[in-house]
This record gives sequence, C-alpha cells and structure tokens, in this order.
Amino acid sequence: MTLLYGHRGARGEAPENTLASFQRCLAQGVTRCELDLHLSRDGQLMVIHDPTLRRTTGRRGKVSHYDAAELQHMDARHGGPSWPQPCPIPTLAELFEQCAFEHWQLEVKSASRTGSARLVRAIAALCQQYGLVEHVTLTSSSLTVLKAARELAPELQRGLVAERAWLEPVRVAQRMGCSLLALNWQLCSPQRLQRAQRAGLHVSAWTVNQPLLMQRLAALGVDSLISDFPGLARQVIGSP
Repeated sequence: MTLLYGHRGARGEAPENTLASFQRCLAQGVTRCELDLHLSRDGQLMVIHDPTLRRTTGRRGKVSHYDAAELQHMDARHGGPSWPQPCPIPTLAELFEQCAFEHWQLEVKSASRTGSARLVRAIAALCQQYGLVEHVTLTSSSLTVLKAARELAPELQRGLVAERAWLEPVRVAQRMGCSLLALNWQLCSPQRLQRAQRAGLHVSAWTVNQPLLMQRLAALGVDSLISDFPGLARQVIGSP
C-alpha cells in the first residue's frame, strides 16, 4: 500500500507550511506530512521552507535575523493560494500541539557544521518533549546535517533527500544509516526503487501532483508519495 504525505501541508490549496495548510491536509484524511525547518534568532524551530522571508511573506531578511515572536506575527500568505485569513509562520511546537499527524518528515536544508548541530539538537529535544521520537524522520539533502543527526540524535530516524542521480542515492542513504530515501519522482526508476527497497529503505517520491503520475508511481511500488494535493492523491490511489 502506498502511503501519502502532504507536502508542506497541502501546499497546492493553502499557504505552504502554515497551520491552515496542515489542518487542510488532515481534514482530507491524510495523516502524514512533510515540512521544512529553520531556526529563529532565539533558537526556536520555525516551519518555513526558505532561509529568507521574501517569497512567502514579502518581507526582507533572513529567518535567523528575527526572534520567533516576531516571525509569528508575519503573514505567510504571500505568493501562495488565496486564503481569507492571515497565516502566521508557525513554530514546530505549535504544530506538534495542534496537528495529530501519524508521521512527520522534518526536512532541514543545508547548514554549517555548527548550524546543523543546533538544528538537530533542537529537533531532538522537541521530539522528546512531545513524545514523538517514533513518529519523526529527520530528512536532508545535506550530508553535514545527516552526520550531525547520526552523531547527536541517533534515536531519530534519518532520511536522505535526493534530487539528482549523479550522487548514487541508495548507496549514500545506506552509508548515512538512513531508513528513508526521499527521491525526486524523476529518479524513481524500477531498478533504483528495487535496489533501495532491497536495502531496507522506505522510498518516498516527491513532489507528485498529477493523477496519472500518482497512479504510475503507486503501481511501481513506491512506499509513499509526497503531494501538494494530498486530498486528490487520496482520491486517486485510495490510500491513507
């Protein structure tokens, strides 16, 4: 059975990485999600994709230049699907408190060695606080981040995010001790999928928005799909 993850909530239908987006995902019966994290100036985990604010809020500056309380007053509807109410940038703690997802893919972008360590420690502490260690996979395309996770938070499952085939993703995921491989759907050849699954990796294909592609990848046997339209994906492949 192919599982479903909402991409940044339900990114195609509500402002991405906002409480409204994640609630929209849950309302459509999809109880797994993928999201992105950056640290605020005061060390809080903020749910936002870019390191800068312009694309989603229209504001200048970096996430790391503002305290969490300031970021939580910024409206993240800019450039996304129209939405009637303001959508603040949430903290990960807010989502843990208000959204009952069965599983979370928490993606961390590239960071310095020091930055990776800070992010990993913050994620591990919050997951412990909310009793969600078994319900989280920390994912990244950065080997620096994955090494930090392996060393500093071995209790958390890890996942490699792979967008290009030049770096053999299955081999790298194995070397980093990952349990999940998040593959750009274009890399989901039958051969690579079989090799990954034989290695014990859960293969999560992203970002899958077209019904025919959803059907094709599900038939191919991917373990999960990540979609901007989780409700549509649920209708198409009839999966939880």
